[in-house]
Amino acid sequence: MSEYIDNRGSSGSNRAQRQKVLKEIILQLHDGKDPAEVKNEFAKLIEGVSASEISEMESGLVAEGMAIEEIQKLCDVHAEIFRGSVTQIHTTTREEEKAGHPVRVLREENFAIESLLKNTLMPKVEALSEPVSEEQRYGLLEEVNLLLDIDKHYSRKENIFFPYMEKYGITAPPKVMWGVDDEIRALIKGFKALLGSSDATAGALREAAEAMNAKILDMIFKEDSILIPMLLETLTEDEWLEIAEDSEEIGYCIVSPEAKWKPSRMIPFGAPGEAAAAAGAGAGSNDGLVRLETGILSVDELTRLLNTLPIDMTFIDKDDTVKYFSQSAERIFPRTKSVIGRSVQNCHPPSSVHVVETILEAFKTGRKDHEHFWIQMGDAMIYIRYFAVRGAAGEYLGTLEVTQNIAPLKAIEGQKRLLSEDFKE
Repeated sequence: MSEYIDNRGSSGSNRAQRQKVLKEIILQLHDGKDPAEVKNEFAKLIEGVSASEISEMESGLVAEGMAIEEIQKLCDVHAEIFRGSVTQIHTTTREEEKAGHPVRVLREENFAIESLLKNTLMPKVEALSEPVSEEQRYGLLEEVNLLLDIDKHYSRKENIFFPYMEKYGITAPPKVMWGVDDEIRALIKGFKALLGSSDATAGALREAAEAMNAKILDMIFKEDSILIPMLLETLTEDEWLEIAEDSEEIGYCIVSPEAKWKPSRMIPFGAPGEAAAAAGAGAGSNDGLVRLETGILSVDELTRLLNTLPIDMTFIDKDDTVKYFSQSAERIFPRTKSVIGRSVQNCHPPSSVHVVETILEAFKTGRKDHEHFWIQMGDAMIYIRYFAVRGAAGEYLGTLEVTQNIAPLKAIEGQKRLLSEDFKE
């Protein structure tokens, strides 16, 4: 099949043909062809493949009807085929190498994660003996608890990077990568649970650790050779600054930025939100007041009132677009400003999108007006409620999500009629 590919040129026809072959790789794997055979057959044909072409390939498969979950199953296989063949898009500049730049932060975290696995956690796993001693278990638990910090790394990627990719029409790779992130989270939690079992053998622990280690290292490869080049090809410096600002909302994994990133350009970019605030100052109101049916508030009063409520609120409109979220002092789930304008379906991992769709369909048709869930998160009991927001005529305007830690409420007993001690002089 090598006669079908000409990697020496970059014309549209050659690119289209290469795209066709790339799709064929995944489809053959999908049909059950032996991965080793596919890898040998196509290894030379995919030399020079760029990150953007992989994105186009996955988007094309989705457009043709292949489920995200199917692409996710093949993700590790085709990543291994592409390993060493993906063109490194060296758009590295001094800016992205500066302390605090989101790319440098991402790479520093990946270095710390890889170091933890290769130099500490996995050597301890290899040293396990039968029977596994309590000392060995506790030593590994310490490392696994540190590794669980990887959730911040993935949460930033899913809640900050992915929305920008979606704005540029890059939709399939984020969905596939999010699914694999969730697999990694499950593997880490599963390994930790196994460590807590007194009858777990060294062999079982070793097998679970190796699966977890391989998946994480493979994701590091994907981020470095596919995700980061794709972002560098696409995002503007202003968008990188917004990402850097939003990243502080979620936090960092194992290591933190050495400094706040400041680009070299002469005119510094204003703080996120300044432009919007300036634009809004003269739009829609001459006096900065919001006139409601039951009162009048300034924009500042309304904002702070909503943020003072001991709940998290998120509103999506009738077109499933995120329009607003509150910023309470103890936010339970991460939200960043980059989520505004994003499709709510893209704000959830692929495994739970069907639940979101079911709720929205019931609200839009008028079959239901609310739904609720509750989950245990450590000592917190998280109560999540969804309400259909309707107009005066009953028409569907959107959905309000309300999240609250109700553990303190569940603990209430008896009565309290007196002021708290700290109110007394």
